[in-house]
Amino acid sequence: MIKTRVLFVCIHNSARSQMAETFLNDLGKETFIAESAGIEAGTLNPIVVEAMKEVGYDISKNETNSVFEFFKAGKQYDLVVKVCDTVNGQLCPVFPGTKAELYWNITDPSALAGTKEEKLNEIRKIRDLIRVKVEALIQDFKLIRPLPLDL
Repeated sequence: MIKTRVLFVCIHNSARSQMAETFLNDLGKETFIAESAGIEAGTLNPIVVEAMKEVGYDISKNETNSVFEFFKAGKQYDLVVKVCDTVNGQLCPVFPGTKAELYWNITDPSALAGTKEEKLNEIRKIRDLIRVKVEALIQDFKLIRPLPLDL
């Protein structure tokens, strides 16, 4: 089976896009293959790493990527999901052959203020929202995907 190629993009590839990639590669592994990148590569957010560990995912060894490096390498995607605000999402290059783009406009964890515990609580909410959105993407895809002809 050919898998649907998905790219998740955010500002630094340090939090939101990393979480979305991880969830889709696990929860949708039969149908999707996901990657993530940032408008510019950053450093993994350690509080995001901690929040993901709480739900059974170790992303501590993930690298951050630049969307422009993927573009220059000629990578192609069926779907590009921009998990940053629409203004920053406009900075992302257009990938030739992309069939669809989505904007999820999710709060940037690096913009959170407060103590580590306060940030962790907010990041848990962001993490859970991303998981819900990924699960909805998987369900929506099942509804629109053509049925096999050999039924």
